[in-house]
Amino acid sequence: MRAGSSALSHTPLPAALSARQAAERLSPALGGGSMSEFRIHHDVNELLSLLRVHREEGAEVYIDLLQKNRTPYVTTTVSAHSAKVKIAEFSRTPEDFLKKYDELKSKNTRNLDPLVYLLSKLTEDKETLQYLQQNAKERAELAVNATTSGSTSFTIPSTTSKISMQELEELRKQLGSVTTSSSVQQPLELIRKILRDKQNKKNSCQPIPVFPAWVYERSALNGDFLTGSSLSTDATVPIGSLPLASQESTIVEDLLYVLIGVDGRYITAQPLIGRQNRAFLVDPNLDMSVKELVTRILPVAASYSTVTRFIEEKSSFEYGQVNHALAAAMRTLIKEYMILITQLEHLQRQGLLSLQKLWFYIQPTMRTMEILASLATSVDKGECMGGSTLSLLHDRTFNYTGDSQAQELCLYLTKAASVPYFEILEKWIYRGIINDPYSEFMVEEHELQKEKIQEDYNDKYWDQRYTVVQQQIPSFLQKMADKILSTGKYLNVVRECGCDVTCPEAKEVIYTLKERAYVEQIEKAYNYASKVLLDFLMEEKELVAHLRSIKHYFLMDQGDFFVHFMDLTEEELKKPVDDIIPTRLEALLELALRMSTANTDPFKDDLKIDLMPHDLITQLLRVLAIETKQEKAIINADPTELTLSGLEAFSFDYIVKWPLSLIINRKALTRYQMLFRHMFYCKHVERQLCNVWISNKAAKEYSLHSAKWFAGAFTLRQRMLNFVQNIQYYMMFEVMEPTWHILEKNLKSASNIDDVLSHHTSFLDNCLKDCMLTNPELLKIFSKLMSVCVMFTNCMQLLAEHADAFQLTSGFEATINKFDSNFSTHLLDLLDKLSVYSTNDCEHSMINIIYRLDFNGFYTERLEHISAQRSQKGVSEAPLLPRVVVSTQ
Repeated sequence: MRAGSSALSHTPLPAALSARQAAERLSPALGGGSMSEFRIHHDVNELLSLLRVHREEGAEVYIDLLQKNRTPYVTTTVSAHSAKVKIAEFSRTPEDFLKKYDELKSKNTRNLDPLVYLLSKLTEDKETLQYLQQNAKERAELAVNATTSGSTSFTIPSTTSKISMQELEELRKQLGSVTTSSSVQQPLELIRKILRDKQNKKNSCQPIPVFPAWVYERSALNGDFLTGSSLSTDATVPIGSLPLASQESTIVEDLLYVLIGVDGRYITAQPLIGRQNRAFLVDPNLDMSVKELVTRILPVAASYSTVTRFIEEKSSFEYGQVNHALAAAMRTLIKEYMILITQLEHLQRQGLLSLQKLWFYIQPTMRTMEILASLATSVDKGECMGGSTLSLLHDRTFNYTGDSQAQELCLYLTKAASVPYFEILEKWIYRGIINDPYSEFMVEEHELQKEKIQEDYNDKYWDQRYTVVQQQIPSFLQKMADKILSTGKYLNVVRECGCDVTCPEAKEVIYTLKERAYVEQIEKAYNYASKVLLDFLMEEKELVAHLRSIKHYFLMDQGDFFVHFMDLTEEELKKPVDDIIPTRLEALLELALRMSTANTDPFKDDLKIDLMPHDLITQLLRVLAIETKQEKAIINADPTELTLSGLEAFSFDYIVKWPLSLIINRKALTRYQMLFRHMFYCKHVERQLCNVWISNKAAKEYSLHSAKWFAGAFTLRQRMLNFVQNIQYYMMFEVMEPTWHILEKNLKSASNIDDVLSHHTSFLDNCLKDCMLTNPELLKIFSKLMSVCVMFTNCMQLLAEHADAFQLTSGFEATINKFDSNFSTHLLDLLDKLSVYSTNDCEHSMINIIYRLDFNGFYTERLEHISAQRSQKGVSEAPLLPRVVVSTQ
């Protein structure tokens, strides 16, 4: 936090405080755990790019502030209304803001309320508002400068002077006119073509059906007004010259035509502009008393026009099955409406229908037509399809609570529209199949090759093959979206393995206002799918047996196998990696497997040799230094700069077949490889130190053993061997074995594949963390210790090979002392850092290393001295190592 604060001091935002305030305001909008770290990273980068903020550190400083200021609860739900009111009061055009808010709400826009909450908080920060205004002004200037030609030109004040209110209003008008002119409604044919191309691209094997062109060309077929036409071409008698009774009789006839989408003599429909509602022109000479009643009836005709146009438009295949079903349900209601008008025409021909009676008969229908028109307009404006249409209908149904007639009408429409959607849902949750040609369902399928899950480290088959489309989740299924996704995924995995599965408790899903009905059906399907896939992996595919096999080799618990293997490959692995013949290593591996107890492993043939392009440290730093300067340097580094030995590049690999590759994917195998390379190298260093002990026995034949430095070298070798053996013991018996037993226990109680994935990932992460492989600082110190040990063994091996030539070599004492000094310095540094991390970061398992390496308090006094020096420099004092005596095994 100290570093982050200092870094903010030169941020291009108004001030460091503004960045912190922005983070604090953003944090409640993020909610408790509702947004992943990677999503935050992406959004912050997008915001910095939008605001044209360029800084050396990138987004890390802001992300750190956001993470530290996040609240464990969501505040937007309760404060959305007050936030909306606050912004409306702050805005110069509150009507436009509220209108836009209602429009976005009608489109079922996701995360609208959190955004409004955030904006309301920003209205309180004058400094940030001032910066945003200046930023918007600069961006507008850049946009204008980028336009080299065009019919629209802007006059923007110079940035050197403050923009006046008059200039600001003029700029707003100019930008508004451009927005209006550029957002003219596209022709319906073009919209249909765009939708058709999109759907055909997704379903290239089965193009969607298309109505013949004449369906759209013959406008008389759609039942709506033909602008410019009238009931008769004969000259009409001026209605003002007729008696009042005749006026009423004539206008009733006109109204009956207008109510079914045909122009009358004295009432005509106005041409439509964009998405506006239908307007009518009534003869101005009509008697005022009659005209007043006519204007009350005409909204029914306007609603009829809106609904009819909606039915004709959404009946096209391009708008999807849900909109098609909704249009079909509306068409049924319009038929009932037409029956009523026909009955009224019959009364009118008998002379029994006055204007007052028409008004009386039409009133019950008026409310129905108004609701239908309102729904049609909302679906049209929101460009709703599939799940978003159902969300709108469901929300409207709930909003009509208290109005039984309106709610019953909306319930009927929602039930009808939901039928095709629920058919897709049933296939998904009962069989694991998606049949969604119009992209209406909440789950979207992506074309991914499951074989790549074994090859690509970053492949996310399980996460990316099927994903949730947020805008297509009906609001009444929002809470169950994750379970719906998982249910189909589980069944789909089993199906892709050649097993046909169908949920035995499959029942038809029918829309109802009682959400519990959906919950029960989805829960049953989810439980069945979880059990089927889990049993399939655990029993038929023997997941635990495969994991146990991987543990034998990658976590080195097959001791005799590794003794044989390292004896056989020792000379080969000493060569540079380019000189090693992989087939020879494979043959030696096969031999070691047959000569050891690993021969009884049924999956031993899945074990393979892998020569990596980087050493372990580089590989780990590539993972740990994500999006930092270190990573760029590592990525840009030439792999040929350092020649790797076979030992440094060596690793195992494992062949995993589908569907086990969902669990043992490339990401998991890479973690196993890191652990293996770490322990394999430790085992190599231990063998080298033991070889030094053997060579020391041979050196006793010469007078070297009488030299003073020889005793120091023997002591140092013993300290190094004690260090390496205790580190290995700690990793194998205090980290991996206990963590493995926890994994086995968790796998037995797992109820679904996601639990298995989580437990397995947690197992590997805990092993990596407790083996010091996720902390770059500890990793570098440990690497230096290993390097010192290897260089010491090389020196001692050289000495043993040429013992007779070094009878009088006084420089060796200084060399051994240097090795001793370096080893002690790095070891003390490691113990000191472990002491700090074990307490400050609550990594209590790491303190076991200290107990083992400092079992007799040999290093305690020196560590106390280091701690005292640190406290004098003003840094918080690290906890002292307790004087605990633990015998080493």
